[in-house]
This record gives sequence, structure tokens and C-alpha cells, in this order.
Amino acid sequence: MSDSTAPAFGLDQIGQIAVPVSDLERAVSFYREILGMKFLFQAPPGLAFFDCGGVRLLLDVPAKTSLKNRSSIIYFKVTDIHGAYQALTERGVDFDKHPELVAKMFDHELWMAFFRDPDDNFLALMCEVRS
Repeated sequence: MSDSTAPAFGLDQIGQIAVPVSDLERAVSFYREILGMKFLFQAPPGLAFFDCGGVRLLLDVPAKTSLKNRSSIIYFKVTDIHGAYQALTERGVDFDKHPELVAKMFDHELWMAFFRDPDDNFLALMCEVRS
């Protein structure tokens, strides 16, 4: 039975998945040369990006302090990060911070907001705001 008063908002599109790696150059070589994935670019401090049919794969060398909870991060793509943040906050999701601008690209701004599931796995909202 559905509740007609429940909000229509729901996460449905994965924009990016982060995979922690210990050696970025070795990982880039594996994903590009062995798996034949489409390499996009590398960025400091230890990131590399690949295209997987429209979903970005981010290889990430985590900081030494974050090695304890090494798991993949699923980034859900949303068109309105502030609206998604508000809808999920109203449903009891506890975000680490408010949505924040993480990068200014040549054609868009990248905004993100991070939260955890009940098993303490990182999840994130991502929003590309076109210039």
C-alpha cells in the first residue's frame, strides 16, 4: 500500500563510484591497459577517473588516516543537491556537512554532500551545475 503523502523524491542514478587503491599508477595501468576502460583524467592529490558507460569510476589513494574504513563510495547524481539534501534530512539522514562546492570545472561546478548508511558506509550526493 502506498502513502500518497510520501514525497516523490528518490535516488536513482549513480554518477560515480570511488574505489580505494594503494598505488595509483599501478591501478591506472590495470584499469586502462588490462581492463581497457576509457581513461578520463588524473587529479591531485591521488585521483584518477574513468568512464564506464556514463558512470564515472574514481580511483582514490585514501589518506593514511582513512585507511580504517576503506570501502567504495557510491555517488548518486541529483539535479538539485540542496533539494535532495533537504528531502533526505527530513527523512532522518545525517549528513557530514551541508552540500559544498568541491570543484570548478571549465563548464560546470561540482557540488557534493556526504552521508553514511546504517552500516557506516559512505554515500554521497553529487550535482553538476552548468555555467
